[in-house]
Amino acid sequence: MQLQIITQQQKQIDAAETNDAAVADTTAAESEASESVADTQTTEGGTITVAASATPHAEILEEAKKILADQGWDLEITIFDDYRLTKRGSRERQSSTQTTSKHIPYLENFNAEKGTHLVNAGGIHYEPFGIYPGTKSSLDDIADGDVIAVPNDTTNEARALLLLQDNGIITLKDGAGLEATVNDIAENPYNVEIQELAAESVARVADEVAYVVLNGNYALQAGFSVAKDALAYEKSDSEAAKTYVNVIAVKEGNENSDKIKALVDVLKSDEIKDFINEKYDGAVIPFDDSTDTEEAAAEETDSKDTDSKDEAKEDAAEENAEATEAAEDAE
Repeated sequence: MQLQIITQQQKQIDAAETNDAAVADTTAAESEASESVADTQTTEGGTITVAASATPHAEILEEAKKILADQGWDLEITIFDDYRLTKRGSRERQSSTQTTSKHIPYLENFNAEKGTHLVNAGGIHYEPFGIYPGTKSSLDDIADGDVIAVPNDTTNEARALLLLQDNGIITLKDGAGLEATVNDIAENPYNVEIQELAAESVARVADEVAYVVLNGNYALQAGFSVAKDALAYEKSDSEAAKTYVNVIAVKEGNENSDKIKALVDVLKSDEIKDFINEKYDGAVIPFDDSTDTEEAAAEETDSKDTDSKDEAKEDAAEENAEATEAAEDAE
């Protein structure tokens, strides 16, 4: 099957490349500014002090504050509007701080770059990519040669392609994962044309293409109801959701403290899940890590079964060796 990638005329390429570079820089800056990094600092006397960006993290924490108060915890929330200030603050507070980070790749990069030792204390929510209607209102209507618009930056394009794969529209090469590009499309049964655009421009072509793939924020800005209009979206057990889930990150050694356990338990409670679902209309979804737990348990069981089989084989081999040795001695 042939994959067609829509491009501009050659005479526009130089200008487009220059513009794309500028867009990439702008997108990266906007992404940094929108990422939520929160510093949580615990003090004596049942107080948990949290620093977080305003939306959605501080809003969710405000709701959690009421529940924590009933449990005897005083949650103090400081809102950071300056993303870089938040990052500086989290480094400065390393001696006594728990921290909330947007997602695991960010957390890992932050530790590597800043020399910090922050660990994941629990995944709370994620902001899903979705496939939204363009000129077609159902994925059942997909036809040969349909055009699908996706973001062109590395991470978002990979998430878009993975979502298309999860819905049977394309198949990616093994191992492409969250670094996938259109060049990694191995099978294209519908001969779809992938239109790569700056993330903020994808929704603008909804009346020109069959489908658009958007993150929650851009979907809301375009007037879509994420909960009602998304034809498909990333589920909690998807590779992207597991990777880009917003986590409670804490200084290593504090992840099992009573305060952090209380905070995580409340943020993962049914009350907070209901609040997130009602307030954000699907643009933010509570993360369900039960699948991970089940998979880990299954892996542990498989490992134990394998170990048991190996031990049985070793015992049998030893018995055979002993029997052979006894027979030789008898001779």
